Amino acid sequence: MRAMVLRAAGDLAAADVETPAPGPDEVLVRVRYSAICGTDLKIFTGAIPVGYPLIMGHEMSGEIADGHGGDSLKRGDRVVVDPVLYCGDCVNCRAGQTNLCPNGALVGRDANGGFADYVVVPRTHVFRIPEAIEYRVAPAIQVLTTCVHAQRRADIFPGQSVVVLGLGVTGQLHAQLARARGAYPVIGVSRSAWKRTLAEDLGADMTMPAGDAAVRRVREATGGRGPDVVIETTGVVRSIADAMAVARLGGTMLLFGITTVSDGALPFYQLYFKELNVVNARAAKSEDFPDSIDLVARGVVKLLPLVTQVMPLSELAPAIDMLRTDVDGRMKIILEHL
Repeated sequence: MRAMVLRAAGDLAAADVETPAPGPDEVLVRVRYSAICGTDLKIFTGAIPVGYPLIMGHEMSGEIADGHGGDSLKRGDRVVVDPVLYCGDCVNCRAGQTNLCPNGALVGRDANGGFADYVVVPRTHVFRIPEAIEYRVAPAIQVLTTCVHAQRRADIFPGQSVVVLGLGVTGQLHAQLARARGAYPVIGVSRSAWKRTLAEDLGADMTMPAGDAAVRRVREATGGRGPDVVIETTGVVRSIADAMAVARLGGTMLLFGITTVSDGALPFYQLYFKELNVVNARAAKSEDFPDSIDLVARGVVKLLPLVTQVMPLSELAPAIDMLRTDVDGRMKIILEHL
């Protein structure tokens, strides 16, 4: 089969490799579309260590080509893949925290992934998608599941005011999900006018530029007290500080953005003074896929406006390089497997 193989950090090449064979309780998925994200960039550059050679890619849609799908799956079924593998036996798995399994793995990082014609995954990790969902947008469902998982942990309910800091792909999804959960108002904050316009088109009640005045303006927009829930999606320390500053007394901070720095200045007194609830979220669980698929199929969450580039799989390297810069007009990059 055709695959894009990472032979070393920064060394990516097309290659003909053996098509994997599904084992017991596994299925072979013919990948039709895949997507790239920041994790792929970090693997590509070597910031996330992996074993070489590796086929990256953990966001993908395709169809069942072969394997042991049991009664629930058959050849030709349209599916998306849950790439988070877990053992099922450890303390975390028994507690329902499969996303935190210490024996787990990620398809496309610890095992060959979806930047190829075919991928093998456990049959428990594929979910059928209806015809209402286009193949080309379906890889973004995996991203949506991480947002669904996070908002379940934050327990957003109708009538709460929600502010989303950062309006990249996940920020746009969080804003849509908050509206779907009945939050009001939903306010998006970003330096990019283009992203703010997109968020409003997708249902945000209000947006405003990031910067020194944002904290004051958000408080004014929420009756002077600050929002009930602040969702921080950038992982930037300054933005986390803004989240602490803007949240209301007794409010909730959902720290969704991945922060890799080991130090930085934060107004820690606010945690005590405001008695803030701090919620963190990592990856997603298999149980988040059916609800995410349903939200997209019913049009409650719109993925197509977030797909701004569709490129052939052979252009994976330049597509990954595009992730190094944040420019207006670019959101999710989808790869077409011709």
